[in-house]
Amino acid sequence: MSDFWAERRVTLTGGAGFLGSVIARQLKARGCREVFVPRSAQYDLRREGDVARLYREARPDLVIHLAASVGGIGINREHPGKFFYDNLMMGVLLIEQARLCGLKKFVALGTVCAYPKFTPVPFREDDLWMGYPEETNAPYGLAKKMLLVQLQAYRQEYGFNGIYLLPVNLYGPGDNFDPRSSHVIPALIRKIVDAKNRGEPEVEVWGDGSASREFLYVDDAAEGICLAAERYSGPDPVNLGVGGEITIRALVEMLCELIGYQGRVSWDASKPNGQPRRGLDTSRARERFGFTARMPFRDGLMKTIDWWLSRGK
Repeated sequence: MSDFWAERRVTLTGGAGFLGSVIARQLKARGCREVFVPRSAQYDLRREGDVARLYREARPDLVIHLAASVGGIGINREHPGKFFYDNLMMGVLLIEQARLCGLKKFVALGTVCAYPKFTPVPFREDDLWMGYPEETNAPYGLAKKMLLVQLQAYRQEYGFNGIYLLPVNLYGPGDNFDPRSSHVIPALIRKIVDAKNRGEPEVEVWGDGSASREFLYVDDAAEGICLAAERYSGPDPVNLGVGGEITIRALVEMLCELIGYQGRVSWDASKPNGQPRRGLDTSRARERFGFTARMPFRDGLMKTIDWWLSRGK
């Protein structure tokens, strides 16, 4: 428990979601007595009046902004306009109203999708502006990256204390397993479990398996965000990850092994791979606020699989 958290009134946007619910639990475990989670039915964070009312009613001195319109490659291709508008407007309005009400600290969650398509691996924060993001999720990635620009500009002009974190793909129990909007790990787990349960001889996966990704267990991500909120107040963006990548082909093979699926895997190369490679340099998080991910990948996958199976799927 920390005196820092005992004295904070925290507003946690997206606090009822996958990552937010874990952060809410960790905040309480750290001694935070006041955590307010705004719900979309009461506050539309894309509307200035609602955001201003949120600050008046919640009276936070720390905001952790997680709320986002987000999903995998498929839904990003279907709704690039919605993803751009929703994510940009929520962030811009929350930061502006925070400035106006004199908020002490703002923590913004960016996305690894903000990095250029062909960023050298490992991705270093200084490489954020080397080029255009991968096309299938560029509107989402760019909208989130504009929040970094806003925070740095507000720090320069107004002395606003806002930090910007860049998590890689998250996974873990409680993730979104909806096949239409889920990210890669829950989508693959559901697909492989379904194929096993139905006795199907083959499971089809998008792309050719050559793309690589880095995955961060949700509890580790929550710890990194809490540590940054408590210990970091600098202008530089900071990666949150594990510092290692795995190809989608190797991931599928591992999931088939853990699930016990004996069938074939067919690759639909007509579907996009997404960004060719993703792997982060995580040294800045370690140096600036002492964060190192702890969950071994196979263990985290097994916990996620077990959670899904426990739901009778």
